[in-house]
Amino acid sequence: MGRIIAPFGVKGWVKIQPLTAAARNLLAYSRWWLGRGAEWREYEVAEGKAHSEKLVVARLAGCGDRDAAAEFRGSDIAVPRSQLPDTRRGEYYWADLIGLAVVNTAAQALGRIAGVMQTGANDVLVVQGERERLIPFIAEVIREVDPASGVVRVDWGADY
Repeated sequence: MGRIIAPFGVKGWVKIQPLTAAARNLLAYSRWWLGRGAEWREYEVAEGKAHSEKLVVARLAGCGDRDAAAEFRGSDIAVPRSQLPDTRRGEYYWADLIGLAVVNTAAQALGRIAGVMQTGANDVLVVQGERERLIPFIAEVIREVDPASGVVRVDWGADY
């Protein structure tokens, strides 16, 4: 859902880079799970606001000064899947795409989705196979996303 990038001010606030469609969407959740690697812990969000179109600032309950806020730097933010809204037709959570096989229209396996990047213009699938490929997640390229069968079909040449 996001990542804490730095302390903000001196009263325990943190600056967050949201990974949501709109930065303020992260503030719809009153409890966040923060973690790095295998270590995760639940925190209550005491206060929060959009700082800009791309950044959010928040204060976690019990975090009262800059030093305490600095301890959260680099933490990923997550919420339980059960709290997320259902997706509409043609919408997918990035987490649901990770690990899916990518096959082109010529039935060539290109690899598996290892990540998704935001570029500003559109999202891009990071596909790991015999080499890494960056495939735009746009209607002209993505022909089918079938999480049930674990496959994304694309109009993308193996030599691209």
